[in-house]
Amino acid sequence: MTKKLIPTALAAAMLLAGCSLIPTYERPAAPVPTTFPGDPSQPAGPAAAALPWQDFFTDPRLAGLIQTAIANNRDLRVSVLNIEQARAQFQIERSALFPALGLTGSGSRSSPNSLQAFDSSAGSVASQYSVNFGFTAWELDFFGRIRALKDQALARYLATEESRKAAQISLIASVATGWLTLIADDELLEITRQTMVTREESVRLAKLRFDNGVSSEIDFQAANTAAESARATYAQQQRARLQDENALALLLGAPVPPSALAGGTKGLDSIQPMPDVPAGLPSDMLIERPDIRAAEQQLIAANANIGAARANFFPRVSLTSGIGTASTEFSGLFDRGSKAWSFAPTVTLPIFDAGRNWATLQSSKAGREIAVAQYEKSIQTAFREVADALAGRATLGEEVRAQRAQATAEAVRFKLSDLRYRNGIASALDLLDAQRSLFTAQQLAVNARLLQLQNQVTLYRTLGGGWATRDKG
Repeated sequence: MTKKLIPTALAAAMLLAGCSLIPTYERPAAPVPTTFPGDPSQPAGPAAAALPWQDFFTDPRLAGLIQTAIANNRDLRVSVLNIEQARAQFQIERSALFPALGLTGSGSRSSPNSLQAFDSSAGSVASQYSVNFGFTAWELDFFGRIRALKDQALARYLATEESRKAAQISLIASVATGWLTLIADDELLEITRQTMVTREESVRLAKLRFDNGVSSEIDFQAANTAAESARATYAQQQRARLQDENALALLLGAPVPPSALAGGTKGLDSIQPMPDVPAGLPSDMLIERPDIRAAEQQLIAANANIGAARANFFPRVSLTSGIGTASTEFSGLFDRGSKAWSFAPTVTLPIFDAGRNWATLQSSKAGREIAVAQYEKSIQTAFREVADALAGRATLGEEVRAQRAQATAEAVRFKLSDLRYRNGIASALDLLDAQRSLFTAQQLAVNARLLQLQNQVTLYRTLGGGWATRDKG
C-alpha cells in the first residue's frame, strides 16, 4: 500500500506544479526620449557594447594595465564571489522543490513508568530500535511558493552576473582614465620645468639689469616672484602626480610599472587613438548596459517575491514518509517481520496571524514599486551619461584646437616680448605677463586634450563597452 501512496502523492504534486501566483511581468516603458539630444552624427562602426576592450584601447601600455587590473582588482574579485554566492543561494532555493532523502537510525532504552512498576510482567527496561529510509517535511508546492522563491533567487543570481560586468566596465574605464591622467601629469610637469628654466633666466637677467642700474628692484622682485610661483606649481604637480599614481596602483592591485608611462616627450600625443563609436538609440541601452539589465533582474526578483507572499495565504502541504525496520532487540532489526513504514501528510492552513501575511504581501508590493523606480532611475542616469559624453564629443575637438592655437600664439608673443625686453623696448611687466599667459595657455591645452581623451573613454563606458573581450587564442 505504501508503494502506491507515495507515487500517487508525487504525481499529484507534479500535476499541480503549474499553479503560480507570481504577477505577469511587464517591462516598464523607458522614461527617456527616443533619441539623444542634439541628433549627433553617428560614426560608422560596431556598437560599443560589442566592441572588445582590446580593440578600443589599442595602446599596448594601457592594455597591459587593464589586464593587470582584471586579474588583481579586489572590487572585481568581490563581484565574482558575489556571483558564486548568489548561484549557491539559487541552488538552495531550487533544492526545496525536491524531497531530501535520508537514512536515519535510532535506538532508545527506558525504564517503566510508575503504573508499569506494579506489573510484574513488565520488564525492568524497555528497548526500541529502528532504521528508516525516506524524506521528512517535504513541502508539496501546490501554490508555487517555493518556485516563486526559486525564481527570485535566480533573478538575483542573474543580477549579480550583470553587476560583475558593470564592475568590469567601470574598472576598465577607471584604469584608462587614471592612466591618461598620469600621462597628462608628466606632460604638465615637463611644461612647468621648462617654465622654471625660462623664469630663472628672467631672474638672472633682471638681477643683472638691476645691479647695473638699468632697471629698478621692482622688476627684479617681480621676476623672482614669478620664478617662485613656478616652483610652487611644480611642487603641487608632483604631489598630484604621486597621488594619481597611488590611485591607479589601487585599481591595478599592483604597483604601476614604469614602462606603462614611457612615452617620451610627446605626452598625450603619444597615445594610440581610440576609435569613435556610434551612440545608437536610447532603447539600445536596455540591452547593452549591464547595470540596467541588473536593475531589471532585481525588478523581476521583486515581482517573484509577490508570488511567494501571495502563496502564504493558502494551505501548505508537507509530506513525511519512510520505510525501514523496527525491533525491540538490536540484533533483530533485519529479521523477518521487522519491516515498518510511515506515511504522514500534514496540512497547515493560516487562520489568524495578526495580519502578518497581509503585511508581507504589502511589503513585497512596495518592494516591487521600489525596484521599478530604481530600474527607471538607472535608465535615466544612463541617458544623462551618454548625452553628456555626446555633448563632449561634439565640442571638445574644437576646444582642443582653440586651446592649442592660443598656446602657439602665446609662445610667439612671449618670444617677441622677451626679445623686446632684452633690447630695452618692452618693460619687465610685459615680459612677465607674456610668461604667465603662455604657461596658462599650455596647461589649458593639455587639460583640454586630457578631457577629450577621457570623454572618449566615458562614452565607450556609458554605451556599455568594456565587458566584451577578445580571446587571444
